[in-house]
Amino acid sequence: MTDIIRVLPDAIANQIAAGEVVQRPASVVKELLDNALDAGATHIEIILEQAGKNLIKIIDNGKGMSMTDARMAFERHATSKIEKADDLFAIRTMGFRGEALASIAAVAHVELKTCTAEQELGTYIAVNGSELITQEPVNCPKGSQFTIKNLFFNIPARRKFLKTNATELRHIIQQVQRIALAYPEVSFHLEHDGNEIYQLPKTKLKQRIVHLFGNTIQTNLIAIQSETSYSSLEGYIGKPEKAKKNFGEQFFFANNRYIRHPYLHKAVMEAYGNLLPSESIPAYFIFINIDPNLLDVNIHPTKTEVKFEDERTLFQIVLATVKEALGKHNITPSIDFEIDRSFEIPTATNAKDIKAPEISVDPNFNPFKQENNGSSFSKFKTERGTKGWESFYDFEDLPMEDTSQQISFEEKEQANIGLFQVKGKYILSQVKSGLMIINQKRAHERIVFEQLFKLSKEKNITTQRLLFPHIISLSATEMTTFNEIAEELKTLGFDIDLFSKDSIAINGMPGGITLENPEQFIQDILNNYNGKKLLDEQLRKSIIETLAKMSSLQKAQSLSPEERQQLIDALFACNTPNHTPSGKKIVHILPLEEIDKYFS
Repeated sequence: MTDIIRVLPDAIANQIAAGEVVQRPASVVKELLDNALDAGATHIEIILEQAGKNLIKIIDNGKGMSMTDARMAFERHATSKIEKADDLFAIRTMGFRGEALASIAAVAHVELKTCTAEQELGTYIAVNGSELITQEPVNCPKGSQFTIKNLFFNIPARRKFLKTNATELRHIIQQVQRIALAYPEVSFHLEHDGNEIYQLPKTKLKQRIVHLFGNTIQTNLIAIQSETSYSSLEGYIGKPEKAKKNFGEQFFFANNRYIRHPYLHKAVMEAYGNLLPSESIPAYFIFINIDPNLLDVNIHPTKTEVKFEDERTLFQIVLATVKEALGKHNITPSIDFEIDRSFEIPTATNAKDIKAPEISVDPNFNPFKQENNGSSFSKFKTERGTKGWESFYDFEDLPMEDTSQQISFEEKEQANIGLFQVKGKYILSQVKSGLMIINQKRAHERIVFEQLFKLSKEKNITTQRLLFPHIISLSATEMTTFNEIAEELKTLGFDIDLFSKDSIAINGMPGGITLENPEQFIQDILNNYNGKKLLDEQLRKSIIETLAKMSSLQKAQSLSPEERQQLIDALFACNTPNHTPSGKKIVHILPLEEIDKYFS
């Protein structure tokens, strides 16, 4: 039998290694920025074309490399940062594996210009797919300039599966944010397709956070600091009332290295406890300084997964530090002692004959045109005929304790008798089998959603101009996402312009829609989209769902008897009156038998 095991050529071995190290353009940017910082750079420029797919250029003013070192840097496992095995347990540099340049050169066209302070001439090297093309002297400034072209040129399948330019750019921006936060004393310039994204001067940490995430975050920051025999912590956390429903402003650093650590995130969330609004996540920028011997960063080539020697102790330190900072700023849960004891008792109507209402459909009716009647509820007009009424309400889709429970037509008609409100949140009505309870906010959400979705399909949504535009600040990542969905927002009646490179102006909204918090609406739809490859209708539905939720009735809002009736009529005219667009329950029937049990 002939021998079949052989040593792979370097070019193939490097491509295999590149699969771990170079996953997308952002991976290249991260590795080159790490090298620049390890070289002592105080200013770094990042220039991109086509989200790094066609060009990534990193220019730094670090110490540069000699001609021999420049050539050796492209060899596998060639590094200046460790010498012996023990060094792996005391890493003090950003890079140390000696894999990055060899991996990048295996899947791209790479050019390097580098020069040290002691040299009169620098070195130029060109490598294509691990093959050295050119090495010659060149006149260049002190430092290093890497030019990466045509990433994955020799792996078409890998290049094919890269995401859209907007998504890949978002990943690059996130990498730049992480490194820029860890090194506020270093200035950064980021440019994409000739447009400046970041111009970050040397500064302090707090100001760097503001430069990256906008001026609105400045008043949201609370400083934290602690020192123990195990580690020291410093940084900033966000005020709980400013917490957002999406990730994006949560950062842990261990010895200036960005890390992901769900266990420590749990410590932060536990420290906030009930201070946070429902389903919200606070901002935090926490720097952990620890003896490198107590930290293992050699877990994964990306170096974002780390192991601490004593994670339980660190958990308690993070928990106590965040709690102390919140306590110093007198941030405690607030209790609302104001109780609304006024609710309407329905009066008897025996003195008058009740006539069946006669309501016809107005085809020109705009369900979003609000009348000035002291309530934000729109006057929906629907036909309450006798035929097909039961089909409006499919109880097979509505989760109930008793799945055999059904509502007859008579019960539907009885739902019009004795409507009254409880604490401005629920509408109660007698039906044949018991008591019907309707969540009025969710009911209105369903109504707005169906009406707006119908108008969007008919391309019949009008735009109402605002007296004063809403100016909303966005981070670079958020701005990239916004540009992806801006056209869809326009088709839904929004008039939004770029106000500056890091802010937008909402000049108009869909007719009849009122948003109390336009900034939160924008944040929510950006978070819901977040680079997902949604079809146009999926994206439209997601935006309308968010719009309906945020423009619906307030949780506790008093409605007149007429408004309650209009709400109920409009709800049961919907195609799906049982649940909100997100699947939450709108209507519940409390059977008479259950009520009787309370008095048995």
